[in-house]
Amino acid sequence: MTAAPHTRARDLGVPFDGTPGAWNAITDVPGVEVGYATLIAGEPGDAHVARTGVTAILPRGRDGAGVPCAAGIHSLNGNGELTGRSWIEEAGSLTLPIGITNSHAVGAVHTGIDRWAHETHPGLAAEWMLPVVGETWDGYLNQINADHVRPEHAILAIESAASGPVAEGNVGGGTGMNCYGFKGGSGTASRIVPFGDETHTVGVFLQANFGSRHELRLAGVPLGRDTAAPNPFEDLEWFVRDGERARVRAGSGSVIGIVVTDAPLLPGQCEALARRVPLGLARTGTSGSHFSGDIFLACSTGNARSFTSNIPTADLDDEPYETARYVPWGRIDPYFEAVVQATEEAVANALVAARDMVGRDGHANVALPHDEVRAAFAGRARESAA
Repeated sequence: MTAAPHTRARDLGVPFDGTPGAWNAITDVPGVEVGYATLIAGEPGDAHVARTGVTAILPRGRDGAGVPCAAGIHSLNGNGELTGRSWIEEAGSLTLPIGITNSHAVGAVHTGIDRWAHETHPGLAAEWMLPVVGETWDGYLNQINADHVRPEHAILAIESAASGPVAEGNVGGGTGMNCYGFKGGSGTASRIVPFGDETHTVGVFLQANFGSRHELRLAGVPLGRDTAAPNPFEDLEWFVRDGERARVRAGSGSVIGIVVTDAPLLPGQCEALARRVPLGLARTGTSGSHFSGDIFLACSTGNARSFTSNIPTADLDDEPYETARYVPWGRIDPYFEAVVQATEEAVANALVAARDMVGRDGHANVALPHDEVRAAFAGRARESAA
């Protein structure tokens, strides 16, 4: 997937720490591919409006499916779903494409990944498959119970996956999402980490659907509380509860965060990286709502032939042991820092790339105004100069 150029947070003057990769995206990690299926159909008054989709992230690309990555998971708040979690916690590895979609489409995407693996990697499918599928809720804009997402959409997202610049905002699984009371969606960023004579990359991808309007801060500037933009998501009584209209709880939603690095890491170290995603989110203001499912996965593409769990073909192979190298725990802090920095920027990129959208029942979601962002950081630059 080659993304058309779009405005990103840095283009509006938002300053960030750290050094990004060439595309400032998760695809800066060698081999990583990202693909989307975006479903936008129906007029706002129609009964089955679609504002949803599927995102596919392939840590080793399509050809590398089945080659394990060391992996770890962390949940900040469990009001959400990420399938395959039990096996990652047990075996510390990930082998299949990662899918992200809406809350009621997890099963369809799970089936689609299974079908794709069966068709393209039959040897892998002959054993067992436990796809990883994450979700966030897009029922404000999307008719979430209309079964818009089908297994073939997951296959389309996988087949469209590519390296290079990544589209952000209203695309893929992020199509119908809300973030900090603004239009949210898909966002990504990366950081370069020197390590001796080598250079590693840490990439973060978020499906951002979390946070309350008053919380939003970018680079420390309180944009949410000072904005003039309307906030129908939080202010109108649109949410149906027991047959009655009610206001949605501010901060409701979820965020799925995927971290990929080519630094060779152990599964426990990947879990430690996943635990740092919330620190990057906190820089943007969120306190982690009870009504938000905030779940994060980190994996390493180093040690390509380690962490396997294949059924053995003999009682004892000629080479029964696996070996792996890894970044010493005492030198892992720069990778933690990279995750925090890239996460903060990925949130900002999702907000800046998103555009106004109207969905089911005329529900509207307003994008973060670019002029307010420019003005906020232009003023900050003048203050620094003075």
